[in-house]
Amino acid sequence: MMEHLTEILPLLMFAALAIFLFSGYPVAFILGGIGLAFALITIQIDDFLFDWPQFGAIPARIFGGIAENLILTAIPMFIFMGTMLEKSGIARDLLNCLQVLLRRVPGGLAMAVTLMGTILAATTGIIGASVVMMSLLALPVMMSRGYSPSLASGTIAASGTLGILIPPSIMLVIMADLLSRSVGNLFVAAVIPGFMLSAMYLIYILIRTSISPSMAPKLPADIGPQTTAGFWGMVLRSFVPPIVLIGLVLGSILAGFATPTEAAGVGAFGAVLLGFFNLVLLPAMGVEEMEFEGKADVDLGVPNPDDKSFAGTLRNFWTVLSDVMYRSALTNAMIFGIFIGATLFSFVFRAIGGEELVIELVEAMGLGSWGLLFLIMGIVFFLGFFFDWIEITLIVLPVFSPIIELLDFGDHVAKVELVYWFAILLAVNLQTSFLTPPFGFALFYLKAVAPPEIKIQSIYRGIIPFVLLQLIGLGLVLTFPELALWLPRTLLD
Repeated sequence: MMEHLTEILPLLMFAALAIFLFSGYPVAFILGGIGLAFALITIQIDDFLFDWPQFGAIPARIFGGIAENLILTAIPMFIFMGTMLEKSGIARDLLNCLQVLLRRVPGGLAMAVTLMGTILAATTGIIGASVVMMSLLALPVMMSRGYSPSLASGTIAASGTLGILIPPSIMLVIMADLLSRSVGNLFVAAVIPGFMLSAMYLIYILIRTSISPSMAPKLPADIGPQTTAGFWGMVLRSFVPPIVLIGLVLGSILAGFATPTEAAGVGAFGAVLLGFFNLVLLPAMGVEEMEFEGKADVDLGVPNPDDKSFAGTLRNFWTVLSDVMYRSALTNAMIFGIFIGATLFSFVFRAIGGEELVIELVEAMGLGSWGLLFLIMGIVFFLGFFFDWIEITLIVLPVFSPIIELLDFGDHVAKVELVYWFAILLAVNLQTSFLTPPFGFALFYLKAVAPPEIKIQSIYRGIIPFVLLQLIGLGLVLTFPELALWLPRTLLD
């Protein structure tokens, strides 16, 4: 009896995880609690399978896998960079500038939101913060301009999730660590698929609004600066700085001048400099903000916005910097808490034979490489209806990563490039997890800050085309692996 129970312990462990994830308790506690519980149960049942010395090694395993992991140090700095650009008003000014630049294009404001999501994808850190920021900035403006609620909400929700794929992405950092692969190589592999999705969004918006102009009325031709000097001043102040910063961060990684961790440090420091420039130097020099009807605006939370003296603006900057550090610390605590729980869970799962059991089950199915790949993609897409990308990544990858390297797709994908291709497929697939109801987190974030006239039914209708576009993008990367593999092969050979 005990022997049979020992054999199915990994299945029971996974079943317990599936049940308790729906309980509403924090995921970090569920992962860690189940790991500890099954470690103790296994010790009582079969101390040859898992014993007290292994149990005592759990803290060292967590510390060595997370606290001492230099790859993961990039995550706090990327989160800080994105939060700083949001709270210092850089993102707000960027949206205002983009809508002026695209005022004559059908669906110009929706395209401006998509472009802002693309540009800031390298700095957003956490998708929830990105969607909330873009909702507060863009949704009131889009509604005041007569935009269709479904198009407006769908555009914001989809654009806000681009940061999960376009490098430098926190998710890719985590994937690289779990798959024991180079973060830089994975970043390079994600460039074309990430910008391809952004281009597909832009093309869809252009075609849809050209066919139905009433869904996205054109912006008035007189919005924004009316002089050449004012126009170029707006571009230099609002568009160029974030582009230069992101170019330095992403370009240094792609060119091989810096590791992702080093580039994250440069990005965080650059974001502080931009915030200082925007909140201290410009107001102290008497440079006024661009004013026009319908521009996006949010309260930055500074104590004395009317005090333009150097001392006053410096106090405002310090308030913003303190708030950014506090928010970044909370976000990092949440992420690393999940890391700790997931590390404990996967350690116990593998120790009690979970890895071998999964391999045996897969071999018994006889699906072949393509069948198994479609099964994994289907599982990830299904889990996306209920869970966030962090939980899916930290649950799925430790279970299936030993199997991935055993797959063989012949001439379709070379063995040495297989893991990178799989990681990009998984990343594109995980984007849908933010948008698919009933628990699409981007939809909840948007609804929480949306005006009352934005109904949840409009949000659901709005995201359907973008989910289909994401699935088309997944199909393209699946059919044409060169979309993910050509750039790494070109730059790194």
